[in-house]
Amino acid sequence: MGRRGPAPKPTALRVLHGDRKDRINTDEPHPDEGDLTPPAWLSEAAVEVWDTLADELTVKGVLTPWDAEAYANWCDAVARRREAAEHVASEGAVVDLPVFNKNGDLTGHRRGKNPWLLALDAADAQVQRYGARFGLTPSDRAQLKIGGQDNRVGAERLLS
Repeated sequence: MGRRGPAPKPTALRVLHGDRKDRINTDEPHPDEGDLTPPAWLSEAAVEVWDTLADELTVKGVLTPWDAEAYANWCDAVARRREAAEHVASEGAVVDLPVFNKNGDLTGHRRGKNPWLLALDAADAQVQRYGARFGLTPSDRAQLKIGGQDNRVGAERLLS
């Protein structure tokens, strides 16, 4: 069974909030800064997705070499989602599906849900799940705090 309750607060937040010292993990591992390259198994389409955000996420400290596999999974899911969306756009959400008899002979067709919708739904779920880890949606970004930046401009813009 998985862990219960909300996700633990990051150590940096515990320090900023002034949590008790015995509740702060002083031995938390920190990834080294290093070269971040897409894994060899990524498709060309997924590498294109990788290239669009990897540099910026690395500069912000959200993407480290330790996160490469999770980020690669997100890129792969985005590429698969795009492919599925293209198929649904060209074929439509409802398509003619073959009907076979018990001997495997084609007996006709029926109207049904495009099978690419299943791939689209699965990829959507993965994009959302992995994207949340990197703050790639507005609501996820609102939960991240990155030190060393002047965020007053964004705050002033929201308040005015």
